[in-house]
Amino acid sequence: MTYTAGIDIGSTYTKAIILDANYNVVGKSMEPTGFKLTQVAEKALNGALRDGDMISTDVAYTVATGFGRHQATVSDVQVTDLTAAARGTAHLFPKTRTVLDVGGQTMKATRLTNEAKVKSFRLNDKCAAGTGAFLEKTARYMGYSTEEIGPLVSTSKDSAAISGVCAVFAESEVINQLSEGTPPADIMYGAIESLVGRSLQLMKRVKMEPQYTLIGGILRFEAMKEVVQEQLGCEVNVPEGDMVQFASAFGAALLGHRRLAKLAAAGAQQGAVV
Repeated sequence: MTYTAGIDIGSTYTKAIILDANYNVVGKSMEPTGFKLTQVAEKALNGALRDGDMISTDVAYTVATGFGRHQATVSDVQVTDLTAAARGTAHLFPKTRTVLDVGGQTMKATRLTNEAKVKSFRLNDKCAAGTGAFLEKTARYMGYSTEEIGPLVSTSKDSAAISGVCAVFAESEVINQLSEGTPPADIMYGAIESLVGRSLQLMKRVKMEPQYTLIGGILRFEAMKEVVQEQLGCEVNVPEGDMVQFASAFGAALLGHRRLAKLAAAGAQQGAVV
């Protein structure tokens, strides 16, 4: 059995996943990224190996992606996170044509071809109001942890108006809402609506078309999916469980299998010529 690994070094978390030849997940791991990118890539990969009861020599090829991919010395090759996300989401949902990836520090909208190649993309990495960090900061200001965002939002009865034009201005709005007695759950829901509004702007700029697939750590909050569906007026795809965070690492590992197949084909052709 041939195994490949994908490592996604994101701004907040680093994910590693190992696939067998049938593209089944046999091991995965996630670590806070920090600032030692080379070490965290190795740590995440070792965690995935332990999870799959494997050793490093079991993995035939490793592909790194994410903003820190060039620091992953344990990888054989690096690909962009747009390419990895496109490959991963298209495998999970073959009819995907638009991908929205909301991470801790960036938001990306990508339109795909029928062959799961990137046709157009837009990034929002200049302002925290358009990223997951905005939600986390809003929660912390109100005394809640990131893990409490989901349960908190589920109790919301209404949505507080948070424009989110700028992270600094949005924080002022949160303060005003609290001073007026607005429940924290409604403020949190309003922050999610604000984030979704910015995400839809990106999706429109890539000339979005269905099917839509949403990935990234923030999508583990069910309210995010619900608001996107409400504003789009249609269903969207979201990978099950923690795969929503591992989609790009999954895509990188898939590309590893594709690369191995090309190398094998090239070797066979060269042998035939000789």
